[in-house]
Amino acid sequence: MSDVQTKIRIHVFHTGRVCVSPGLPFKDKEKNPHPVQLTLLSAYGRRQRIWLPVSAYLIEHPQGRLLVDTGWHREISPQGEYSRFAQIRHLGLAHFLLNQGVLPKGEALVEQLARLNIRPKDIDYVLLTHLHSDHASGLKQVKEAKHILVSEEEWQDTKAHAERYVTSMWKGVPIETFAFKETGQGPAGRSFDLFGDGSVEMIQLPGHTSGLAAVKISHGGKFVLLFSDGGYAEKSWQEMIPPGTALDEKKAYQSLQWIREMSQKEECLESLANHDMNVIPHEIVL
Repeated sequence: MSDVQTKIRIHVFHTGRVCVSPGLPFKDKEKNPHPVQLTLLSAYGRRQRIWLPVSAYLIEHPQGRLLVDTGWHREISPQGEYSRFAQIRHLGLAHFLLNQGVLPKGEALVEQLARLNIRPKDIDYVLLTHLHSDHASGLKQVKEAKHILVSEEEWQDTKAHAERYVTSMWKGVPIETFAFKETGQGPAGRSFDLFGDGSVEMIQLPGHTSGLAAVKISHGGKFVLLFSDGGYAEKSWQEMIPPGTALDEKKAYQSLQWIREMSQKEECLESLANHDMNVIPHEIVL
């Protein structure tokens, strides 16, 4: 196998944007709002709302093509513009009140893959960091992928905490679950090695959800960390600002500490949050 074939390429896409109260991505330590206050039903939730990118990733690996998360489905913006009616239909009223989205024309994940001549059935694995709407909305558009994986803990959360999910997003989608193993990796010491060679690992980041996973891609002594919603931006781990909504706040803080530790390692080529407004689409070569 040539050197070109052994490289790992990571494409960082933006698949639209999400509009939220600033207290949702960055916990307000002084006001410490209850999750309900983060919705449009409260003055706090309406005030100074911010637009954040919604990222998804294509990994071109010697052992196959991988997607990390799916971004928004075209249904949220049928004409590529903000549509209140389309969002309520896609998200449901409760989730619409918490966050809205917009997906400009050409930015749906499948539209960006098509420009690379990649069809959903050409994808070997879809790796879901968790199943919140802005990460799983586009699942039906890539349901022809060979394998669609999420952690057992996250799958259980969709049942135990159903109010936090839009379960219709994966209706009819053949999702498979994987089990984290006790490896000593990550804040919980648990991870899943996709190929068994350490090149693609899903590392449990409990807190935001029970089964949230970071994806660590390693090659040639370097690694890239995709830490999803373990933090919402680089400033999250730099200033230790955890997400404003978490099932377990203590574990969320511990996960953020681990992200900080990993991000500061010399071997870390890039460490990316899913919603960092300072990250622009680009390609990383390992």
